[in-house]
Amino acid sequence: MPHPFESRVLFEDNHLLVINKRPSELVQGDKTGDTSLLDEAASYLKWKGNKTGAAFVGLVHRIDRPVSGVLLLAKTSKALSRLTIQLKDKNWNKTYLVIVQHFPPKTADKLTHWLKKNEKQNKSYVVSPETPGAKQAILEYALLTKADHYSLLEIRLLTGRHHQIRAQLAAIGCPVKGDLKYGAKRSNPDGSINLHAWKLSFQHPVTKEMLTFEAPLPLEKSWPDFAKIP
Repeated sequence: MPHPFESRVLFEDNHLLVINKRPSELVQGDKTGDTSLLDEAASYLKWKGNKTGAAFVGLVHRIDRPVSGVLLLAKTSKALSRLTIQLKDKNWNKTYLVIVQHFPPKTADKLTHWLKKNEKQNKSYVVSPETPGAKQAILEYALLTKADHYSLLEIRLLTGRHHQIRAQLAAIGCPVKGDLKYGAKRSNPDGSINLHAWKLSFQHPVTKEMLTFEAPLPLEKSWPDFAKIP
C-alpha cells in the first residue's frame, strides 16, 4: 500500500527528494505545533527505507507557508552541503507563477528595489538604498494573461530576499492575490496566497547533471480558471 506522501514526490534518488508543497503547508516546525512538511518527509523516508531510526532530511531552501510549489530536500548531509553552496553562489534558476491584483505598468520588466526585513512583523519593506540593513532585490516579470481585475505573471528571481516577490510586486501596485500582509483586498479561503514556485533548476550534487523540475498548480479553487500553466 503506497504512503500518502508518495503522490507529492516529483523526484527521488539516493541523494535528493523533490516535493510539490501544498499551499498553507508549514515547511519547518514552529511555535504553532502544526505538522510540517519536513515531519511528513521524514516519516515517508523512514517507511520507504524500512528504517528503525529517524531518516535524514535536510532542508536546502524554504518556501513561505502560504506559497505552493517545488521544494528541494536533501537525503544526505553531503548533498545538503553541496546544494547549500550552490544556492549561496546563486547557481539556481527559480521561476514562479503569481496572480496579482490589477495590471502591471508594463507587459515585461526588471524590478530593482532595496528591502529591509522587520523581524517583529515578519515583513519586508521597500526602503532607500542608504537604509542600514537594506538589501538589493531584483526580479524579472512577464505578463502571461489577465482577466477582470487580476493578472497572471511569470517571475524569475535574480536574488533571494525575504518575501521578495510579495514586497516588490506590492511596491508597483500589484499585490499578490490573497496576500493581506502586502495589501491584497481579501484573503483566500484556505489562507494561501496565489504564488507558486513553478520551476527549479540546479546541478545534481553528485552526478553534476543539470536538473529542472516543474510543480503543477494547486487544485484549490483559489486559483481561477484563467491561471493555466503555459
